[in-house]
Amino acid sequence: MQTRKKYIFLTFLASWLLLFLFGGHQLRRFSFFSGKKAEARRNWPRWTDRSLLKSFADAEELPRDGDPSLLSPWERRAAWLRVYRSSRCRMETCFDFSRCEKHGFKVFTYPQERGQPVSETYGKILSSIERSRYHTANPEEACLFILSIDTLDRDHLSGQYVHNVDEKIRSFPLWNGGRNHLIFNLYSGTWPDYAGNLGFDIGQAILAKASFDTESFRPGFDVSIPLFSKDHPQRGGDRGWLHQDSVPPKKKYLLVFKGKRYLTGIGSGTRNALHHIHNGKDIISLTTCKHGKDWEKHKDTRCDKDNIDYERFDYQELLHNSTFCIVPRGRRLGSFRFLEALQAACIPVLLSDGWELPFAEAIDWGKAAVVGSERLLLQIPSAVRCIHPERVLAFQQQTQFLWDAYFSSVDKIVHTTLEIIKDRLSPHRSRSRFLWNALPGGLLVLPDFSTHLGDFPFYYLQHGYSPSKKFTAFIRAASQAGSLSQPILRLIQAVSGSQYCAQIVVLWSCEKPPPPSGKWPQTTVPLTIIQGRRQVRGAGRELGHGQGAGAATHGTAQPALGDTVPILCQVDFAFLVWRSFPERIVGFPTQSHFWDPEQGRWGYTSRWTNELSIVLTAAAFYHRY
Repeated sequence: MQTRKKYIFLTFLASWLLLFLFGGHQLRRFSFFSGKKAEARRNWPRWTDRSLLKSFADAEELPRDGDPSLLSPWERRAAWLRVYRSSRCRMETCFDFSRCEKHGFKVFTYPQERGQPVSETYGKILSSIERSRYHTANPEEACLFILSIDTLDRDHLSGQYVHNVDEKIRSFPLWNGGRNHLIFNLYSGTWPDYAGNLGFDIGQAILAKASFDTESFRPGFDVSIPLFSKDHPQRGGDRGWLHQDSVPPKKKYLLVFKGKRYLTGIGSGTRNALHHIHNGKDIISLTTCKHGKDWEKHKDTRCDKDNIDYERFDYQELLHNSTFCIVPRGRRLGSFRFLEALQAACIPVLLSDGWELPFAEAIDWGKAAVVGSERLLLQIPSAVRCIHPERVLAFQQQTQFLWDAYFSSVDKIVHTTLEIIKDRLSPHRSRSRFLWNALPGGLLVLPDFSTHLGDFPFYYLQHGYSPSKKFTAFIRAASQAGSLSQPILRLIQAVSGSQYCAQIVVLWSCEKPPPPSGKWPQTTVPLTIIQGRRQVRGAGRELGHGQGAGAATHGTAQPALGDTVPILCQVDFAFLVWRSFPERIVGFPTQSHFWDPEQGRWGYTSRWTNELSIVLTAAAFYHRY
């Protein structure tokens, strides 16, 4: 009896084990076994005629090998680049460095096509590139390509919008998917959302764009540029408005804004709230609703009063007499008032969340602007009041430096863009962030000369370097007679007697060969003769630098110019003065420049005037850089 019960129990237990092993998933559907309420099972329909069901994948789109994991690493990388070539481009993945190895950084602009309209602003950009030292007319030498198609205004409601850009650029044999191309853009998107869509696929091209948002900006690849108007000067440009006697730095108004107030749409949130910080005393915030065709349909209860107050103040007067200027976002992230505030030495208070600031890769905007948040508008007045006057003055000085160095003309904006891209090609020889943010600026400091700050004449005071205690004199002799003239002999003797002279180098630029060594005067310092190119127009002689400083004399080979040869005490005195100002030219002959309206060009005169504006290199010391 006991044995029988034992066999029955074992048989029952084995049956339960087999049931759970082969049919457990069916039992778990019941709430009794699963411990939770049973869910209704979704029964998918069965198609009796599968030919009626349209396939979502074409035959050529299906994986041929059946398993995508069997793709080679090269094929997987190629597939990744096809998907992310636009959104995740970097210089390492979307730029062909080999094009820049042989001829260096050369830029080619596409030739203009007949009937292709080009705006005045884009014409200025192309002209700036064609006048730069990097331009080449040979596309085979080019490292970077610039389209002739005007891509600045991509608002399809604009009269300058160019249609069918995609078809046009794809027909260019050099396009190559946008590789090694640079595209400029100032306006993108349109009403109502003003999205960053350009209306064509830029592919692997570098985008130099105004109002760049941080989400679509590709760091280390794209370049954010400022928004500037069509009236922005091509070359030169006005200097900043900060005067040397602007001490103390605080002005009549602490914080100002005068501009449009958007009643609806993107950009209206911040500007509609600006009236909360207006106190009518040292904080002036003025807005107007009078813009657009149907502003009266959307005007609110504040519009009438705002429009009256808006007319009471002049915009230029506010710029000149305010310490800080609010720069909120408009319909787009950037606005013209950003450059206007920089020029006026009115410290920009930026209220444009998500804006990639212009040239932020090189410029430290924390030294020239207050970067705020649109959500913290009410905290801005108390924040700017806490800034110490010394720092306010430093802010103002930096705004003037940045304006003069990078933003005062279209030429400087374009050249800054090119120099930033050029620095990416050779990071080990690129400009440091210090060089971009200190006088005289990145455009005037060439890394090809040196990467050591002590080799430049501009940074002795900041880093404690000392100028050279000796100078090398460089004399260029270009006499048509081909003989040693008396002024040159006197010049060599005067310079060689200086206790600060290390050596003398004479560049012989005459048609006849230089005289033998016995004809040259005896000097206490080494005298080196170098046969150079023949001078076509006139003749002259120059004293230049070699290792630290240089003296220079420039004129003709006539004996009357012997009067310009400095005497020994003058040479020593000029060199000592130069050591105190190594970034300047210290010389003797001076002139005054003037504009000649009849000739339509600049000239200079030696007439006595109340001021002197030019130091000629007829006898001058200057750094070898």
